[in-house]
Amino acid sequence: MSEIVAGKKAPDFELPTDGGGLFRLSEHAEKAIVLYFYPKDDTPGCTAEAIAFTGLADQFVAANALIVGISPDSPKSHDRFKAKYELSVVLASDAEKEISNLYGVWVKKSRYGREYMGVERTTFLIGRDGAIARVWQKVKVKGHAEEVLQAVVELG
Repeated sequence: MSEIVAGKKAPDFELPTDGGGLFRLSEHAEKAIVLYFYPKDDTPGCTAEAIAFTGLADQFVAANALIVGISPDSPKSHDRFKAKYELSVVLASDAEKEISNLYGVWVKKSRYGREYMGVERTTFLIGRDGAIARVWQKVKVKGHAEEVLQAVVELG
């Protein structure tokens, strides 16, 4: 697998989403796409991140950008998560971790001395040309959605 870095074309993919939908990256070429990978629905950091993106959703729409959260959780889990917190972002299910692997975010993690595989919180900004415009790795949630919005605005 080649590393997904700024300047490279974003690999196309298709994933099931909340609400019984289907998201295919190549079908949204007219918009900037914010792909944010997160570990798990309804956990503190992931909830804060989804709420932050939802809170700025109107500004992302005004900047002609679409926000898509991706985790290994099922579409049903995404439906519950969205309903519980009144989230407006699209949530895609990567249950097989194929896209997480493709984008290099399914990694070995360590917690309390125990190693395990999981999603490293990462955000990719994809420009209207289909290329990766920016990558945020090991994201810290506080202020992240605002920083991504600023990058979308600067992208034009």
